[in-house]
Amino acid sequence: MDGLDAKQTMLTELHIRNFAIIDDLHLVFGPGLNILTGETGAGKSIIIDALGMLLGDRATAEWVRAGSELAEIEANFHVVEGDIFEELQPILEENGLDDPDNPYWITLSREVRRTGRNICRVNGRMVNLQLLGDVTGHLVDVHGQGEHLNLLRPRTHIHLLDRYANLLPQRRAVAMRVSELRRVREELQRLRQDARTIAQRIDLLSFQ
Repeated sequence: MDGLDAKQTMLTELHIRNFAIIDDLHLVFGPGLNILTGETGAGKSIIIDALGMLLGDRATAEWVRAGSELAEIEANFHVVEGDIFEELQPILEENGLDDPDNPYWITLSREVRRTGRNICRVNGRMVNLQLLGDVTGHLVDVHGQGEHLNLLRPRTHIHLLDRYANLLPQRRAVAMRVSELRRVREELQRLRQDARTIAQRIDLLSFQ
């Protein structure tokens, strides 16, 4: 498992509870290369499976540890200033997921219940699976079976092309304008709704 850019993003902590054979596991990663070793069957692949579910893999009740009602995976990422930070910020801000007090830290969590219901969170706020994937796609690239290999994910192709063409600053500028346009449209819609409400109120009072 590699960060997309070791200088820009780092997985610092991973907490897994009641996932498959794991009861409660808390991993803290240090700067640089971190290696997990052990005998076959020790649980290395299960840790990657848990991380995969956190990144957006299909969650099923089969992953819930026997005797438990839900499995939980939580991770903390440190993102420093750079391309990844500037790409993530508009996504977080647009969806109300940014944390002004800790802008360079992102917390992801996901839980799956034995009933099959699963909940995804970014910085403590509930999100849908699509939005979770949009965020995690900037944070981690897992090399192995190819499930999260960015080259095989169509939605990352435009990002790779923009980076190759040095268009990221222009793309960020457009993203900011789009966010501003959405805010203006929402405000305009609110004002129009208020005007309709006022008109209805005037009609009611005039009739009375």
